[in-house]
Amino acid sequence: MALTEINFDGIVGPSHNYAGLSLGNLASSKNAGKISQPRAAALQGVEKMRANLRLGLAQGAFLPQRRPNRLWLERLATSPEEADSALLANAMSASCMWTANAATVSPAPDTADGKCHLTPANLVTMPHRSLEWPETLAQLRCAFADDSYFKVHDPVPAPFGDEGAANFMRLTRAHGEPGLEIFVYGETGAPFPARQHVQASKAVARIHRLDPERVLFVQQSPEAIAAGAFHNDVVAVANETVLFCHEQAFADREGFFADLTAKMPEAQIVEVPADRVSLPEAIRTYLFNAQLVTLPQGGMALILPTEAQESERVWGWLEEMIAGNGPIRQLIPVDVRQSMANGGGPACLRLRVLADPAHIDPHFLMDEAKLDAIATTIAQTWPEGIDAEQLRNAELWSAIEKARAALYETLGLSELI
Repeated sequence: MALTEINFDGIVGPSHNYAGLSLGNLASSKNAGKISQPRAAALQGVEKMRANLRLGLAQGAFLPQRRPNRLWLERLATSPEEADSALLANAMSASCMWTANAATVSPAPDTADGKCHLTPANLVTMPHRSLEWPETLAQLRCAFADDSYFKVHDPVPAPFGDEGAANFMRLTRAHGEPGLEIFVYGETGAPFPARQHVQASKAVARIHRLDPERVLFVQQSPEAIAAGAFHNDVVAVANETVLFCHEQAFADREGFFADLTAKMPEAQIVEVPADRVSLPEAIRTYLFNAQLVTLPQGGMALILPTEAQESERVWGWLEEMIAGNGPIRQLIPVDVRQSMANGGGPACLRLRVLADPAHIDPHFLMDEAKLDAIATTIAQTWPEGIDAEQLRNAELWSAIEKARAALYETLGLSELI
């Protein structure tokens, strides 16, 4: 079985708006109430996927969920017409585009039964995200339906908050070999809540049937959470043997590094010192919310937001790193400004799955022709702009629902509409 790392990006939905719903996400709060550009946001995401394909990387996609979420409102005994502004904003959120939070994935080399295990995140900490998992589960069970190779689980039950792969890292000598799975949990970083509960992380490790000797549970530093690193992937990212992180990412930095190198001597830690790039600057530019990838021709590249390139301190440190003889050899800036303005960078937009593409539903796997078709549908149907005052507009709801249906039909997934 030929295992390939596939990045599944979330296609930005037609309801993309700036309602400022995410407590602790500084970009989301800062841009609350501004006019969003759903069409531009979705096309930026398509171009990011296209750029990955042209690097020789495997690319998949997940689709936008129903918005407004009428079923969720019905369960609250209301409707889009009757709901108060806060409930309606939650029901209109396009946050499922950040598929790093969709699930935690343990590939077949790591699990006792030799299957790839996927557990959708319950996302219970934030109301607008807690309504995502049923449709996430439906897409996962469609995309990974071959139970000879995949096991898709129900989410961890509340109240133990699970935010998926944004708080998960995997280190390995090579993607297809057994790896060390690292679950990063939080404690409250005043004034913001921690979103990943240690009991949720431990439950996922048990559900996925991981070898306890090949698992680490690591606490994120409260300072990082308080500074706006609402997920670990805002301050750290890993790929194969490389951990790329900020000096202040972890509560017990020395203890974690000692445990890591004891279990995996090949690990290479690339750490950005706080006196070169401050925690606030790293979070503002999403330096670590990058895709750290292994290129087909060899070597690693860092796919990071253009905001990092625009910071003199961040880009200066990165250029020094590249000039050295370290494992990361290439910097690739991408424009995802619409996503960034709502609090999600390149890494937020993707879920990594190590699997044989031959056993995945091909509707979810991308090539240039599919991306062309998706871009055409988006250009023709996605709203150009959404003002927060428009969220109560019934014509907007209808336009969003029709746009989503058109995309599902484009990809031959009408049964999921």
